[in-house]
Amino acid sequence: MEELVIRDADVVDGSGADSYRADVVVDSGRIVSIVKEAAAAGCQRPRARRELDAEGLVLAPGFIDMHAHSDLALLRDPDHSAKAAQGVTLEVIGQDGLSYAPVDDRTLGEVRRAIAGWNGPGDDVDFDWRSVGEYLDRLDRGIAVNAAYLIPQGTLRALAVGWDDREATEAELEHMRRLVAEGMEQGAVGMSSGLTYTPGMYAKDAELTELCRVVASYGGYYCPHHRSYGAGALQAYEEMVELTREADCPLHLAHATMNFGVNKGRAPELLTLLDDALAAGADITLDTYPYTPGCTTLVALLPSWANEGGPERVLERLADDDTAEHIRHHLEETGSDGCHGVPVEWETIEISGTGDPALAEYVGRTVLESARLRGESPWTVARRLLLTDRLAPTILQHVGHEENVRAIMRHRVHTGGSDGILQGAKPHPRAYGTFPHYLGHYVRELGVLSLEECVAHLTSRAAARLRLPDRGLVREGYRADLVLFDPATVGAGSTYENPRELPTGIPHVMVDGRFVMEDGRRTDVLAGRSVRRAPR
Repeated sequence: MEELVIRDADVVDGSGADSYRADVVVDSGRIVSIVKEAAAAGCQRPRARRELDAEGLVLAPGFIDMHAHSDLALLRDPDHSAKAAQGVTLEVIGQDGLSYAPVDDRTLGEVRRAIAGWNGPGDDVDFDWRSVGEYLDRLDRGIAVNAAYLIPQGTLRALAVGWDDREATEAELEHMRRLVAEGMEQGAVGMSSGLTYTPGMYAKDAELTELCRVVASYGGYYCPHHRSYGAGALQAYEEMVELTREADCPLHLAHATMNFGVNKGRAPELLTLLDDALAAGADITLDTYPYTPGCTTLVALLPSWANEGGPERVLERLADDDTAEHIRHHLEETGSDGCHGVPVEWETIEISGTGDPALAEYVGRTVLESARLRGESPWTVARRLLLTDRLAPTILQHVGHEENVRAIMRHRVHTGGSDGILQGAKPHPRAYGTFPHYLGHYVRELGVLSLEECVAHLTSRAAARLRLPDRGLVREGYRADLVLFDPATVGAGSTYENPRELPTGIPHVMVDGRFVMEDGRRTDVLAGRSVRRAPR
């Protein structure tokens, strides 16, 4: 007898088709049968050792977070309710060009410092890996949800070239090509870039194109955080479309937004650009989070020249009064490339977390608010925070536009990604709320998407991008990565004031046929594993 029958569920199967009522039978981590209500009439219904009454609940494929920053959280936090409670059963990590494999001893220390604001310093993690394969093996010891990995191009450059703003030599480029090939062979699904973050931003298009050719040869995709989401946003999107066309590489645009005042109402221009490329045969997808503010580190706003050489050189420049004034000029008057070519508006920069608890008074306030409280300039406050907290502060950047968010999420190649940074005293609520916020706010309350369409965005479209043949749909033979939610009550509990509140209306979540959430509570199950690129 099979393990479980989920009885009388309203199945939204991830395809975009209309829902239907059915009994779904799960055994050995797979969906073994689906008996629709019409077929069950007048015949014996399926039985199993356990029966779950799903009356009034929607059964859907587990959600796929196409842009996650859980690279260390998956290892340090077995509970990981931030994602499990949302119905997420697979995260794509290694984002924005910076993560922890492949590395050597030198670059591991540099990368840990550079992205401490994203993932914490990692003092509570045993970094017993160096290669992509070793990192994936570490995940395979057991994690809360599944994870796929993108090779981080900035980390590659740190390893092969260093943190200097210069072109790679042919030998260095060949080294990076080999690293990409090795990472793909070991199971990575593609490559990411952070082209407003050092050192990845120092790569010219020709260098990126060569690496993308290797990615494409293994059936992977390129996922860039491109060079501007502000003053040069449309040109930056065009650059990525052209680059991947030249490399013949599939493109997935990370957190595809149009931010800052210069881009208010301009989402249709982006969508026209994408539609034209798709009509010409391009393979493009994108992800977004359903909120207007962004989230990053405070140091990321600095001009690229100030970040050259790595974290220690940044601190030296900030400590020098003359150089610090030069940085301020670029930030406040010229428009730093780290701030997307737009002069910084300190009233939009909210400190969401610090590494040093003694700086907690800054958290939850904008830089401008803290400056006024102290009778100081905003730059004085920002500079002090960067130096005292050794580049660790994270920020919310209130620069988005609701009409752009809604327009982009309707697009036919859209998928969901939380971009969830779990660090800080007051992280962005998207880390805990992205997927239920789509279902509760944008489906039930606003009707921006139908339920069936939204679930397809969050499941099968993402699985197709990842080339996963047995995930993303409720189908016989597919893996039992499933979520049960109440469409009348599902919603994000997280808010800007209380960002770690768990969602409502998601009682059950299964990974590989095992309950990681049951009756609204996190179990002790660690059924997640690495999801590796399928051989071509």
